[in-house]
Order: sequence, then C-alpha cells, then structure tokens
Amino acid sequence: MRILFWQAPKTLNPHLTTGSADWAAARVTYEPLASYDAGGGLVPFLAAEIPSIENGGVAPDGKSVTWKLKQDVRWSDGEPFTAADVRFTYDFIKNPDTGATTSAGYSAVDSVEVIDDYTVRVNFKQVTPAWSLPFVGVQGLILPKHVFEAYNGANAAQAPANLLPVGTGPYRVTKFKPEEVLFLGNNLIETNKIVYEPNPFFREPDKPYFSRVELKGGGTVGEAARSVLQVGDVDYANNLQIDAATQQKLEAGGKGTILAPFGAFVERILLNRTDPDRATAEGERSSVQFPHPFFSDPKVRQAFAFAVDRDAIAKLYGPTGTPTGNVLVSPDKFQSTDMSYEFNLDKAAALLDEAGWVRPNGDGIRTKDGVKLSVLFQTSANPVRQQTQAIVKKALESVGVDVQLTFFDSSVFFDTDPNNVNNRHHFYADMQMYATGNRSPDPGAYMKSWTCAEIAQKANNWTGLNKERWCDPTYDALYQQSTQETDPEKRRQLFVQMNDMLVNDQVVIPLVRQADISGVSSTLEGVTLTPWDADLWNIKDWRRKLP
Repeated sequence: MRILFWQAPKTLNPHLTTGSADWAAARVTYEPLASYDAGGGLVPFLAAEIPSIENGGVAPDGKSVTWKLKQDVRWSDGEPFTAADVRFTYDFIKNPDTGATTSAGYSAVDSVEVIDDYTVRVNFKQVTPAWSLPFVGVQGLILPKHVFEAYNGANAAQAPANLLPVGTGPYRVTKFKPEEVLFLGNNLIETNKIVYEPNPFFREPDKPYFSRVELKGGGTVGEAARSVLQVGDVDYANNLQIDAATQQKLEAGGKGTILAPFGAFVERILLNRTDPDRATAEGERSSVQFPHPFFSDPKVRQAFAFAVDRDAIAKLYGPTGTPTGNVLVSPDKFQSTDMSYEFNLDKAAALLDEAGWVRPNGDGIRTKDGVKLSVLFQTSANPVRQQTQAIVKKALESVGVDVQLTFFDSSVFFDTDPNNVNNRHHFYADMQMYATGNRSPDPGAYMKSWTCAEIAQKANNWTGLNKERWCDPTYDALYQQSTQETDPEKRRQLFVQMNDMLVNDQVVIPLVRQADISGVSSTLEGVTLTPWDADLWNIKDWRRKLP
C-alpha cells in the first residue's frame, strides 16, 4: 500500500510535534489507551474497557479515573506493554526538559499511579469533567519506557526511536530515509519515505493486511491529488486542499474517490497582537514587550473583519467548506448562535477613518502619524490559500490598506523547530492563516490555547499555542471555571462564551469550516475517518478489495 502526504512527516514522536502529518505517520505504530470514533464514542485500543461510573473506572467524586489495560499486548520488539509505560509517558510529557507539545492535555493531572501491571489510575488536581483527555486520541499515544527512558530530558529530540519507533500498533518502521530535494519557489524542500512492515507481535490475528506500507512525504497538494484520484499510483493521500473544480475534474478519472467528512477544523486569519518589526535587546521579535502598532486598536481589527469576504472564500472549497463566524464548531452543541459575520467595505472604511487612519487626498494607502497602514500576510503554499490571500488582499487594498503576501512550503510553515523563524509559531508577520480545531469532542484543551500562559515566545521555545499573543484575564477565568464545572450545560455555555470573546475581540477571524479532504484508491476498503484522531488511526483494517 502506498500513501502520499504532501506535508512531509519529520518525526515519529507524537509528543514532540504539532504537525498532523507527523501524528498520522506515528499513529501507524503507536496507540493510545482509547480514542473517539466519528460519533464521539470512546473506542478502546490499549485499554481493556472504557472507564465509567458504572464499572468503577470513573470516580464518583470526579477526581480520578482508573484504566484497566489489555494483557496480551507486546511492543514491536517483543517486550510486554504494562502500566509502567503509561506512567512513563506521563513523566515524559510533563518533564519540561523534553519540550513535549502535548502537555496541555495533561494540565489537570496531579499524578499517574501504577496499581498493578495492568491497572493505572490518573489522579486529577481537582474535580475534572474532561477525564478522558489524558492518554486518549492522537495526543495520548503511549511511549515504551524501555526505549525512551534514556531520552527523558533535554536529549529527547536525539532519540533514535523518533525516526524508528517501537510501538504496539499494527505496523513497525523499517526505514525512514530522505529522498530527492525539491525547489518550490524560493524554498528548498526535502522529501522522505517511511517504510513499514507488519508488527510481528501485533495482538489481532490475521491483521494487518499488507506486507509493506510505503509513506512518501513531501511535494505539492496538486501532485498528491492527481496521484490518488487521476493516476492511481497512490492508495491514500490526505489534506487535499484543492478547489472544488479541480476536485471534480480529478475524481472523474475514476482511480480514486474523495472522502470529505466535516470535523472541527476552521480556516482562520490570526491577527498578531505584538509588533513583528521590533525586537527586544535579546533579539526576540513579536515580543509581548511591544504591542502591535495598529492591531492593538479594536476599531482597526473590526475593520479588517468587515473586509473579509467569507462567502467568496467558501466558494473556493465548494461542498467541502462552509463559511463560519465561530472558531469552535464541533461537536455541534458547542457552536455559538450569537456570532454572525458581515462583508461590508463601507463599514471597514468608516472604522479606519474613526481610528485616525486617513487616505491622502481620499485615495491611496492610509497613514497615521507618518506610519503607513501596511501588513504582511503569511500562510503555507497551497492553491486555495493563495486564492484566499488574493481575495483578502483585494478587499483590504480597496479600503486603503497596503497588503504584502508571502507563503512558505508546509514543511517550513508548520515546522516546530525553534530556530525556524518562518514557522507559524514565531509569527513574524501581521496576519497569518491556517486551519486548526479541537482534536477531541471535549474542547477544553483547544480553548486553553488562548490563555495567557500559552503565549508562544522565546521563553518557551515558541511551543505555546497562543500564537496571536493575546492575553485577557477574563478569558483565563472562564477557562479555569470550565476545568471544574461538572454540569454539562453550564460547561457548554462557558465554551460558547469563550468562543464569543475570541470572535468579538477579533483575536482570530474565522473563515471557513473545512471538511477533512482525503483521496482513497477505488481498490481500497476499510478506510474510516474520525475528526478526533489521525487519518491512519484504523489502518489495521485497511485492505485491498477482492476482485
């Protein structure tokens, strides 16, 4: 079976990345205790059963959850899987020296206790309604203690198992090697290939179905779409952000079909609250020391929101995208009904006038106190995103804003290297655009992303998820309340309030709720996607159709 990810995986350690391609490639070998299916129901993987009040797994006081583990599980090197591996994974994630990117989902945990070899108890600091966040889904993948124990610290990134993992999943990695080097625009892009073979110790008889899986990483979204839909030399390709017309044309080739379930991802524009053009004495740009020269003004932010034509942008996606005014869109019960959006250039111009940004002789680029109203708008290299940039640029320029566009290959833009100044974490621009959303039916970890403690900055190696660098104590208080509220309806209302704060203050400008677009070979069956886990979460069930 051949898989193509145009966003090339760079690491197979799921706790040292925020990249979807990395998580998906790692998910072939690693497993969590449980995950969520498309309907939001918990499905056991390494757990023997799903904890509940009824079976005694969930404590009545809401302060702990006990997981019973499967006893017939071995790592791909033959070593037994036990509760000690679960405890070690927690220690690895919470060790500040490892730089784990998944720690937000474990912030409520006080301790992880090994009861016996096949029982583990997660103790929370307080009453915790989101008991299923730790060790569940793509951010809950369990690491082998015997492999990573020597790398539980500042040397975590040097672990050989980051590229050649030892997992409990259906396949194991035999090769992770660089391929050719491509030039895309001004970017030098390295492609790679990961080769998997069946895990000889996998617990399910007669699975997996393939003797070899090849995952090629790198290239372009157009190449990936053509390969799976039109040419047929690839069995699966993910994240196919191509415009609606191209989707229909390629799918007509008959070699593959598009899967496009709607999940929680929202394409959005982030407005930088810090100045990307100033630097501290230590050389840190976009520092909280220097507020943004004009996005600190709510009228300017409102003007920019009015100048974004969501309906025109959504048309680029066709049936795989719908315009939205919310950043929290799934599950449906969390969608705010109070948020609306409006494309109104007259209102945008009026707000800029009120804010003191005037156009010389009524035309041209607006200025204030000798400063031009000029923005740098960055995103990843992708045909739909470049078309979106063009729509936004045209509208903003019509109301007197100078807009400079730039984009980077996805391997650069979504990279987590703290030395890469062009990634989305540094955000050395005024505006940037990409899609993300909650990765669990419980949106707690997602909404935590905008708390003050999550601001991405040099002090945390830009691992913070608050890339806008917005800080509001009222929002933080709502989030803290949500971590303890056990009444489901009251907790839902807290998340809706948080969504409304983000939108009303134009921390982000939501654009389009995206379907998760993948291409699947017509010869493949068993592919089931869920928005709450990586694409390859059930790869053990993928098989070739019988003739």
